[in-house]
Amino acid sequence: MKSLVVYDSVFGNTEKIALAIGEALAAGGEALALPVGQVTPDMLQGQDLLVVGSPTRGFRPTEDISKLLNTIGKNRLAGQRVAAFDTRFALESIDSSTVRFIVKTGGYAASTIAKELKKKGGELIAAPEGFLVTGEQGPLKEGELERAKEWGRGLGQPG
Repeated sequence: MKSLVVYDSVFGNTEKIALAIGEALAAGGEALALPVGQVTPDMLQGQDLLVVGSPTRGFRPTEDISKLLNTIGKNRLAGQRVAAFDTRFALESIDSSTVRFIVKTGGYAASTIAKELKKKGGELIAAPEGFLVTGEQGPLKEGELERAKEWGRGLGQPG
């Protein structure tokens, strides 16, 4: 299986998750995990699996991930298996009930990424996944790298 994990990372946490997912996928075939700046729209096609991830920034993916998704033509991912992930704060770790409500209403980057991938014709093979950080700059919550590998192994299973 040929897989590509595309990610953006602000403080390095999303990169760690992307590399863990890529490592898990590599056990089942060819897998690359690349930062969004090294990816061209043409590289997204011809993959058995495309995984896109971003930190959640203002309830959305980063600008660079959004730009890449916007360059994908309509139905260019038709029939291609896709998945989306993000890094985020755990909802219960947010002290302010107002901020919790805004986050719950505004959502996270992974759901936005998944919607865009589906709009481009991709076949979403897993619910958008969020991996938890303990603060704005991290670090990742304990156990998240192992959970990312497990999630990656699940994505790599034949559909």
